[in-house]
Amino acid sequence: GPCSIHDTVAAHEYAQRLKVVKNMLSGQLLIIMRVYFEKPRTTVGWKGLINDPDLDASFNINKGLRVARKLLVDLNNAGVPAATEYLDLITPQYVSDLIAWGAIGARTTESQVHRELASGLSCPVGFKNATDGTVKIAIDAIGAAMSPHHFLSLTKAGQSAIFSTTGNADVHIILRGGNDQPNYDAVSVDKVAQGMMQAGLRPNIMIDLSHANSLKQCQRQLLVGDDVALQIANGDARIMGVMIESHLRAGRQDVVAGTPLAYGQSITDGCISWDDTVPLLEKFAAAVERRRAAKSN
Repeated sequence: GPCSIHDTVAAHEYAQRLKVVKNMLSGQLLIIMRVYFEKPRTTVGWKGLINDPDLDASFNINKGLRVARKLLVDLNNAGVPAATEYLDLITPQYVSDLIAWGAIGARTTESQVHRELASGLSCPVGFKNATDGTVKIAIDAIGAAMSPHHFLSLTKAGQSAIFSTTGNADVHIILRGGNDQPNYDAVSVDKVAQGMMQAGLRPNIMIDLSHANSLKQCQRQLLVGDDVALQIANGDARIMGVMIESHLRAGRQDVVAGTPLAYGQSITDGCISWDDTVPLLEKFAAAVERRRAAKSN
């Protein structure tokens, strides 16, 4: 799905298209739409639809919460499961009942409060490796999130309360590369898997085709996808998923006051087009079939 959601009309169209492919490939892939409302920034910038839904620095957060939740309700009713990044610690109480999979980003994986949050979420959660490529903090985060925690937070009614969690067994790592060094290749995957097993963890690995793995060049996601699909086809069962930044139109655009935005194009990271997305998903489905065939033989 898109790097970030800024236009719910385009998001609905993307979801309608994705549902067709999701049903077509359901025997091989479990496809979840990327529906990201919060954006971590290296310095400053647009923080996402919830924070500034009108893209004009008016910061109408009340509107952003309503728009975001309405979109999630629509997607769930349409049979399209949603994935999101958990960045703000209060927002989950507004949306988490509608989320099928969550991510903790590279900048927050080392954060204790995000690890505590993940330990209590009712969905699988992926932790990204650090922006510098370090993997150990993500492995540590997985171990922490699998454990019980007790901490202060807010209830759905907005009251301060002590939360006790039992730990989240469905946590895994997401490889996104770092410092312009990819880590999607077979050697990197093997090294990460060994590190996870040494820590007593199941080597469940998701690979982000974008970010440093694509050297921040969106079309390179297709090359990364080719490599990862081959690893899967060759029988690597440790790779349990991939993340693809994809939109209706390829590339990205800047928000310029007074200038209409191109429909279906990202305003944050560049994405591959829908026309490139479908063949890539079909390639992963074929790779899964080959992996199953190799296992049965």
